[in-house]
Amino acid sequence: MDGDIGDFLRSRRARIQPEEVGLASYGRRRVPGLRREEVAQLAGVSVDYYIRLEQGRGTSVSDAVLDSIARVLRLDETEHVYLRTVARPQRAKKDRTPTPRVRPGVQVLLDGMDRMPAFVLGPRMDVLAWNTLADALSGFSAMPVAVRNIPRHVFLDPASRDLYPDWAAVAAQAVANLRVTSGREGDDPELNALVGELALRSEDFRRLWA
Repeated sequence: MDGDIGDFLRSRRARIQPEEVGLASYGRRRVPGLRREEVAQLAGVSVDYYIRLEQGRGTSVSDAVLDSIARVLRLDETEHVYLRTVARPQRAKKDRTPTPRVRPGVQVLLDGMDRMPAFVLGPRMDVLAWNTLADALSGFSAMPVAVRNIPRHVFLDPASRDLYPDWAAVAAQAVANLRVTSGREGDDPELNALVGELALRSEDFRRLWA
């Protein structure tokens, strides 16, 4: 199985050119496609972590990290399932960590703030609770839970540039907050997956994160 995952990931890296994912191609490359360092950067994991995975030593890798790598390598559904199989041949699929919830008293406090929009964020800047004015402004209640996240909204939703008069400052602050959380909880797979997704899909995020 160790050889299977290494061969598989190398072959998928080889078919993607740096320019296709917004990376500059500097100098002569010994192998075609993306380098391991570039896959790690785009997936939001450390280079050492990705190398261990490619060498078959990442049997404890989470679903979130595998999902992030699958997005970077543009795997189809069959390839994605195969990646999970060869990465963790003996491991049963684990449920993702549930989204944290706020205490009822916090919601009461938010509802009492009837003259200003207010909302509560989790460590990864997921929007956990809000009041009526915040919902009217941002439409949180209409968003799927998976996209109810400030960095995703700022960098992936074009409407955010109209919503925030100083979009650049909001974007920089969002990245700074993720940096702080990453330094404190760098082994959080959900956080790593979020960073990898934003790095893959947003040139502005890649620039600010770098």
